[in-house]
Amino acid sequence: MSLIKPSGRKGPVSGKAAGRRNDNNRIYGCPLPLIFWYPPPSRVRTLLGLGVLDEATRSVWVASKNDSTLLWRRGFFGKGDLSRSEPSWLARQINSRRAGGNRLTSEEMTAKRRAERKQFKIDRARAIAAVAAEAEAVFESEGRVVVPALSGPAIPSAATWKPAPVATEPPDTPVTPQDEAPEDEEPPEDLEHLQLTLPEAFFLLWNLDCLTVADPHTNDLLSIQQIWIAFQAAYLTPPIPVSPKPTPVLQLDNPFLINYIVYHHYRSLGWVVRGGVKFCVDYMLYKRGPVFNHAEFSVVVCPVYEDPADQEASVVGLHNAAPFPWSWLSTINRVNSQVYKTLILTYVTIPARSRVSLDVLNSPACLQHYSVREVTVRRFIPARMRD
Repeated sequence: MSLIKPSGRKGPVSGKAAGRRNDNNRIYGCPLPLIFWYPPPSRVRTLLGLGVLDEATRSVWVASKNDSTLLWRRGFFGKGDLSRSEPSWLARQINSRRAGGNRLTSEEMTAKRRAERKQFKIDRARAIAAVAAEAEAVFESEGRVVVPALSGPAIPSAATWKPAPVATEPPDTPVTPQDEAPEDEEPPEDLEHLQLTLPEAFFLLWNLDCLTVADPHTNDLLSIQQIWIAFQAAYLTPPIPVSPKPTPVLQLDNPFLINYIVYHHYRSLGWVVRGGVKFCVDYMLYKRGPVFNHAEFSVVVCPVYEDPADQEASVVGLHNAAPFPWSWLSTINRVNSQVYKTLILTYVTIPARSRVSLDVLNSPACLQHYSVREVTVRRFIPARMRD
């Protein structure tokens, strides 16, 4: 349980928002990982999905629509390659054909809010200009100085402003049944697939046993050991396929290992882990998922070498392995504080090569040689912390 107060944003109070939240509780009511007593229920096996490794993008592609939906609704795994998060490209195409659907996707809701926010600023600027022009007219005609008010009944506010209804003109000619769009029109072909990061894919297949990965060249199913080595090799070989492809030497500071350790750490604690590139961090931590509330914590992965000599001899070049300046830390912390998120620096200690042999990297058992430490960074804001 978090000791830090949640974001403080007020929850939705309108009937429409409450209905949407009830729908989310029903749709996303059984997220993974499931916690149950032995023996496990057989329905967990029904979540088994098939993915294909894509070395160029360092991800696993899930093409099946049913598998993609299950993986998203049962733990918010992956993202649509043509969508912001949830695979909703097909729904957006259908909505655009029907000139608006009954349930808008997240991208459509964001576009609608941005358009309304832009229109609100235009209406408010016009109202302020009208009040200023009225004050000028009073001064020219009566000589009185009237201070234009920036608030009041004539000035719309964010709490009272509502978008104007769109006026539709009746058609000049009556619409015949032949002119109407056929209801049985075939839906467009779904061109979208679910894209899983390598840490997400390995967590699903190793810890939850609800994903299988196929070789992209032979379509043969890979074993866990083969997948483990292939995921490490994806970060050690060029992303562009070359022939013949060199056989890489596995490294203790492989980026896949470092990222997976952090992902596994927070997933095992019950957090929903999502990418955080939008806020200049590595991961975002959600209590239930992005459809319920905003992320409370931002995570920056900081690798630490047990032996400094290993860092000097490294051929990988890990991100954030070198000490970062305070200006960078202050910038990241301020960005996340402005959106009510707490910054966490997660330090992953990389074992020394003099103590651990590289042969242990052939199996996930090597994870026992790594350790994780967390440091919470909070920005002092006098306006919020006076009490």
